[in-house]
Amino acid sequence: MINVPKVWQDPSVLQLHREEPRAYYIPYSDAGSSKAGKRGRSPYYRTLNGSWKFRYHESARQVEERFYEDGADVSGWDSLLVPSCWQTNGYDQLHYTNVNYPIPCDPPFVPDENPAGLYVREFNLPDAWDGKKKYVVFEGVNSCFYLWVNGTFIGYSQGSRVPAEFDLTKALRPGTNRIAVMVLKWCDGTYIEDQDLWRYSGIFRDVYLLARDEVHVRDVFLRQELSPDFGQAVLRAELDAAGGSLPVAVELRDAEGRTVASGSAETNGQAAIELKIDAPTLWNAEQPYLYRLYVKSGTEVLSFPVGFRRIEVAAGGVFTVNGVAVKLKGVNRHDSHPELGQTIPLNHMIQDLNLMKRHNVNTIRTSHYPNDPRFLDLCDEYGFYVVDEADLECHGIGAAEHWKEGSFHTLTNHPDWREAFLDRAKRLVERDKNHPSVIIWSMGNESGYGDNHIAMQRWTRERDRSRLVHYEGAAEGYKGSTDVDSLDLESRMYASVQYMEEYGRDGNKTKPLFQCEYSHAMGNGPGDLQDYWDVIYKYPNLMGGCVWEWCDHGVLTQAADGTPFFAYGGDFGDRPNDGNFCIDGLVSPDRKPHTGLLELKQVIAPVKIEAENADEGLFRVHNLYDFAGLSGLYLTWKIESNGSLAQQGQVWELEAAPHGNQTIRLPIAGASSAERVLTFSVRAKNETSWAEAGYELAFAQFVLAADAATAGAAPTPLAAAAPSVQASLQGDLLTVTGFDFRHVFDLGQGAFVSLTKHEVEMLAAPAKFAVWRAPTDNDRNIKLKWTDEGYDRAKMKVYDVRWSQTGDSVVEIDVVFSLGGYIRYPILKGEAKWRVDGTGQVTLNVQVRVREELVFLPRFGLQLTMPAGTEEIEYRGFGPHESYIDKRRSVRKGTYLTTVDGMFEDYVRPQENGSRFGTEWAIATNAQGMGLAFSGPAPFSFNASHFSPEELTASAHSYELKKSKLTYVHLDYKMSGVGSNSCGPELLEPYRLDEKEIAFELAIKPVFKEDE
Repeated sequence: MINVPKVWQDPSVLQLHREEPRAYYIPYSDAGSSKAGKRGRSPYYRTLNGSWKFRYHESARQVEERFYEDGADVSGWDSLLVPSCWQTNGYDQLHYTNVNYPIPCDPPFVPDENPAGLYVREFNLPDAWDGKKKYVVFEGVNSCFYLWVNGTFIGYSQGSRVPAEFDLTKALRPGTNRIAVMVLKWCDGTYIEDQDLWRYSGIFRDVYLLARDEVHVRDVFLRQELSPDFGQAVLRAELDAAGGSLPVAVELRDAEGRTVASGSAETNGQAAIELKIDAPTLWNAEQPYLYRLYVKSGTEVLSFPVGFRRIEVAAGGVFTVNGVAVKLKGVNRHDSHPELGQTIPLNHMIQDLNLMKRHNVNTIRTSHYPNDPRFLDLCDEYGFYVVDEADLECHGIGAAEHWKEGSFHTLTNHPDWREAFLDRAKRLVERDKNHPSVIIWSMGNESGYGDNHIAMQRWTRERDRSRLVHYEGAAEGYKGSTDVDSLDLESRMYASVQYMEEYGRDGNKTKPLFQCEYSHAMGNGPGDLQDYWDVIYKYPNLMGGCVWEWCDHGVLTQAADGTPFFAYGGDFGDRPNDGNFCIDGLVSPDRKPHTGLLELKQVIAPVKIEAENADEGLFRVHNLYDFAGLSGLYLTWKIESNGSLAQQGQVWELEAAPHGNQTIRLPIAGASSAERVLTFSVRAKNETSWAEAGYELAFAQFVLAADAATAGAAPTPLAAAAPSVQASLQGDLLTVTGFDFRHVFDLGQGAFVSLTKHEVEMLAAPAKFAVWRAPTDNDRNIKLKWTDEGYDRAKMKVYDVRWSQTGDSVVEIDVVFSLGGYIRYPILKGEAKWRVDGTGQVTLNVQVRVREELVFLPRFGLQLTMPAGTEEIEYRGFGPHESYIDKRRSVRKGTYLTTVDGMFEDYVRPQENGSRFGTEWAIATNAQGMGLAFSGPAPFSFNASHFSPEELTASAHSYELKKSKLTYVHLDYKMSGVGSNSCGPELLEPYRLDEKEIAFELAIKPVFKEDE
């Protein structure tokens, strides 16, 4: 093997010859190009991104001795783009694991078969760089690397997601230079980089050269103090110079480019320049006003964003920004691209931020490592509060010992790992210390809690007292150290709503409660957002939290037949793996919002509207912004009467102050016997960088009709003499015939097997009762109890069937039955009373009793299989997308015309989807309007799909689904909620179908819509 210092298994050696960490910046030659921030326009910057020669070895022991030397012939090597992850380019094993280490747990040792990637490229230096100091910066390399230039060993670094900078001055020469890098897949740092993600390797972030004056400003720390009334700010620029003494001038300009303060100093090592600013405009996520500080020395100009803000915890544990109580409405965001892995293009970052802004998100936790530094530049500009997290997680250390007491704290309590832990904090803080968007330092994730973490926290607080320090691993129940004085927050993951309520009521709490992860958004979820935010708004010491998580981490790949799909753990033969647990985001891998994101948008919306007296048109508009008034927004409103537009208007002048409210009056017409639904839409007046003018931020709906309880149902037939019916029995088949229909009931099966109108068949299979749904990802725990009790294999047992004809116009069928699966006692027993009248309408009245000791049901209702061609769906209820009892804040009441395909939500792993909560009536027909109409005295859950629950259950990926020509219609008394129990608390009791006595009534009528 190549002869290098073998330090990758020694936690006491974190680097060789690496520069000390510093703030992120690029030197420019003038203030104008510095402000533009286009790195390529700097004469002192040269990218090394591009095509490198690359060779992959399954083991570092196979590496050629002299690949890094000038004369080494690499012409036969592959070419690989830098930055990139080598696994996304066909090298090595694509591997997803969450908790468990992918290597034997033997810290600090890693496998002898340690894959290595060799990178070589040549580059030229500008003549203008003569006499300059020259550095190379690697923004991110996973997991460790060795560096050579022109055959000279430069150094070594580990710490995958923070920069490594090296001085190349002595090794470079005029003309052509050669740089060579050896990247190892594993090192001792792997043990503290055990995050929940795909395990990528390589030079995955930007690489570039910097030319610096011989004497230059090496580092800048911008500290600020604001007077108690925020009327004056003091900006202190602490300067660290390299190479000797030099004069430095600083200039602070406001957002309009006007100079508001300036100063200068002679620095020999360290110096500080203080600037005083009267009446500063403050920065916050809603109004991200940025000044810019220019640091000028020699030929260089450095530029830094300046956002004046103060982050504090006020009395009673209230989190504040600029003295104002703020709620963090956040998401957890990994670096994840469906094709590039952890290599994230700038436009992809912007796409994420635009989507977040459009969905009312104001906070990002950089789970679980520092993001690309340009991402923070964007957060400063767009306006986001950032919980900036150290690249530290050793989750697997506990799993390796089967979570034996104390095992989780092994590394954080081990003195040999102290410097490794500290290094993660230092490099995080030093790089990002000048970003106003960073309001909280996070000391990593899921790594136990002990002396090393406490050392990180104390160092961080001493270095930067302007921000808060967070680490969830110190929470009660982990049995680590009880020393939490160096933490400013009480941090939790997936604490229940009840826990938060108890914390909020506790008057002895002095720290805010922060849910760094909550409401697991995996698959069809989350279903508990409103419950969380009701209690968060209720108590001042609940500061909010971050939904887990922003995006699905699917890897775009192809099935054997060439069909593209998003892969997850295990799809590449990777072991160990955690399956689709990486598919747990609010958006798909290609950034298509899931309905969970639409739900979040509405729940955390900045404007809420309440009725003071709806029938008189009085409504109260609540401004939930912390800093912005409502003058930049307007309202549109409309009233629909039984689905038709009756009135509409606008409220252009909104004036409610932050945290304030105002009353508005609408010119609503008098009461009506028809149902009237008032819909407000809250919209932006002006275009922004992330949304067009008129973009909707929130909505609200109110039912105005006094008799709304009965309005809106499907039309009822006119009173008239009931047409006659005829009933005939042949074997077990009871045929009921009327003027234009012929229905067949199988007495042996206890179900209708045919429903027709004008001889058009409406059923393709016998009707049946159903309790099973394809488990959602959030059902992953409860489904074990469901299958144990046979819910997934429930069949109908008919005990008794009787029928009779009442007069000339009604046939009644009474079925005594049960549903149950093999092994277990029946799930439920009951009686179904079917009634056929002369119009052809079938009315079902079913009463069942569920076995007492059973866990709650997924659903209960009727499943109908309708024939090919049943594609058109019309319904009155909530839309336009799926909704459930606990996931329905983002839908609005109306009459909707869609298709069966239009009801389908395509989740990476197939599961229950597309149901419509609170449906009043629905019609499923072919393109000519021939089909079945459904209604009931009470709203029901409705779904129509080309995939049966059994097929959705059996399929691991959406591409495996085989679309049926048939349409499966579900008419449910109730459907249990979706919750977030894949990682969060159990489904809340109000959202469970746990009733033991169920009564359900439903009407089914064959229709030709165009004749109705």
